Amino acid sequence: MTPRRGIDRAMTAAAKLLNWYDRHRRHLPWRAAPGVRPDPYAVWLSEIMLQQTTVQAVKPFYEKFLRIWPRVDMLAAAESDDVMRAWAGLGYYSRARNLHACAKAVAQDHGGRFPDTEEGLRALPGIGPYTAAAITAIAFGKRAIVVDGNVERVVTRLFTIEEPMPRAKPLVREKTDGLTPQKRAGDFAQAMMDLGATLCTPRRPACSLCPLNEECQARAEGRPEEFPVKAPKAERPSRMGAAFFLRRKDGAVLVRTRPPKGLLGGMTEIPGTEWSKDFKLADALQSAPVEAKWKKLPGHVEHVFTHFALRLTIFVASTQVKAPKGARFVKDALLDDEALPSVMRKVIEHARSFEK
Repeated sequence: MTPRRGIDRAMTAAAKLLNWYDRHRRHLPWRAAPGVRPDPYAVWLSEIMLQQTTVQAVKPFYEKFLRIWPRVDMLAAAESDDVMRAWAGLGYYSRARNLHACAKAVAQDHGGRFPDTEEGLRALPGIGPYTAAAITAIAFGKRAIVVDGNVERVVTRLFTIEEPMPRAKPLVREKTDGLTPQKRAGDFAQAMMDLGATLCTPRRPACSLCPLNEECQARAEGRPEEFPVKAPKAERPSRMGAAFFLRRKDGAVLVRTRPPKGLLGGMTEIPGTEWSKDFKLADALQSAPVEAKWKKLPGHVEHVFTHFALRLTIFVASTQVKAPKGARFVKDALLDDEALPSVMRKVIEHARSFEK
């Protein structure tokens, strides 16, 4: 294909996609209406929340955050515990810590205004290349190359990119760069995302409805579901541990806050052992937070993290003691309002199920 023909093809594809987007764009709470200037705060907040998380899961959290903290300076002034509590249940909790740190940086170092360049945005906590490009294009209307999982799927099918992901990422970016128009780059980025989310889906893509079906090499070859090509997944390792659900005589439950950095940093947890592959159940009670008549519950709590699978044995007890150093008792009625990650909510649910 000659360079001129390639440029013409890219311009045609972009025009077709934008025309489709104008008629079929998704209505999302963080997406500005046509002709309305996007709010950089709303775009940033949504992009952070959408990292490795579905649109449906994000919507209620996004609306809650905007209701509590409608401006970035208000989020910056919030207490860290309140931010973590509001984030609880959304997962990938380092995002919440970085979100708060970023809000503080924008408020303190940039007068409450987000930088309008990729370079300036990438200097902020928690903003990587993809997020910086997305904010630059969507919030500020500047040309930037925005590539998320949906875009990767669309582009690898358009060009039948045979190299497995993630090694193919540089080529995908190159091809996306060739398709991205000078004008309406933000709309183009969102159109690509919408196309991947609604028509160019991982399974049974609706090729007949796709505005780019004439340009798609994978469709022409009858094998769109073969793309993107993925490298074989490494086996996910397993870890084990124990959690100690302690009730005080008045019904309050013992909890503690995890260290600010690391996995689930800053979140509330039921005290427990370390999580390891060589965990020994016989030694578990040595890590109990207080001396009590601990009873091991039947079954286990299982939870899958990105890099490992976890299985927890649950011990329960009831006693009248003072909270040990680093822990505190929380009234049962207020327990669900704590900044509990999903795995700890499972622990509590498991323990409560044996109290009925």
